[in-house]
Amino acid sequence: MNKSGHIAGIFFAMIFGFSFMFSKIALNTLTPMGLIAYRFLLAFLIFEILRLTKVVKIRFEKRFMLPLFLVAIFQPILYFIFETFGLTKITSSEAGMMIALIPIFVTILSSIILKETPNKFQVMFISLSVSGILLIQFFKNNLGFEGSITGFVLLFFAVLSAALFNIASRSAAKQLKPYEVTYFMMLSGAVIFNAIYIGQLISQNTLGSYFTNLNDTNVIVSIIYLGIIASIGGFFLVNFALSKLPAHVSSVYSNLSTVVAVIAGAVFLNESLEWYHIVGGLMIILGVYGTARMNIINTRKKEAQNDKNSETIS
Repeated sequence: MNKSGHIAGIFFAMIFGFSFMFSKIALNTLTPMGLIAYRFLLAFLIFEILRLTKVVKIRFEKRFMLPLFLVAIFQPILYFIFETFGLTKITSSEAGMMIALIPIFVTILSSIILKETPNKFQVMFISLSVSGILLIQFFKNNLGFEGSITGFVLLFFAVLSAALFNIASRSAAKQLKPYEVTYFMMLSGAVIFNAIYIGQLISQNTLGSYFTNLNDTNVIVSIIYLGIIASIGGFFLVNFALSKLPAHVSSVYSNLSTVVAVIAGAVFLNESLEWYHIVGGLMIILGVYGTARMNIINTRKKEAQNDKNSETIS
């Protein structure tokens, strides 16, 4: 039974939940693309130091390039590009409702591509968890929709990219260690997003702000959290969980990030805590617990059946 995968799921949800708070703080100074560029650059530099000092060993072998490319192209490259530009077209609440659909897409795609089909109870619990997020975001947005069709299309592709990342990482785990996958994610993010951000600054004739932005202590603290804890730690735990659990089980843990984000906002940023936060949060927690519990029960049944078959053969 893969308890370590479930523990990793809980921890990456907590890490990403707090990342919303640090992102809000940094975005008072930085553009969304700037924040992404800095966080992945720091993450890669730290990871590269670990590689050079032989704390981690990364295998640069040709046979691993395709699975690594597939992971990196979906997450972080396509996901963050679609999400960043999509957020300029729709509200954050509308984006939250779209992002909440990721576990649904993962469930569908993992059934088709990986042949990892959830049972009816897991489908029910996954749907309950997603419904909890939709409830929170729907009421948070005052029951209205203001975004453009372009924004929703971009966020749809962000959701699709995130779902395909889960599939690609799950497949890559058959050949690669979770930290190897994470290293290439940080490398690709650092190169692509810094190229985009520097290009934006050059076009605006403000290249010097690439360095002056870092004079703000709040920005530095946020980048450290997002770069080291969220990017390295969080994505490592995601890849680790995907190496241990079916994609539809691992992905549903991401919904807990909404609960953590709501609590962090209320405690540290004095944001209001409404009834729909509580009801939606309970739906999310129950949905995640039910999905994980069903996975544990199914795993135990398979282990018992395997033991029985072994005894029969012997």
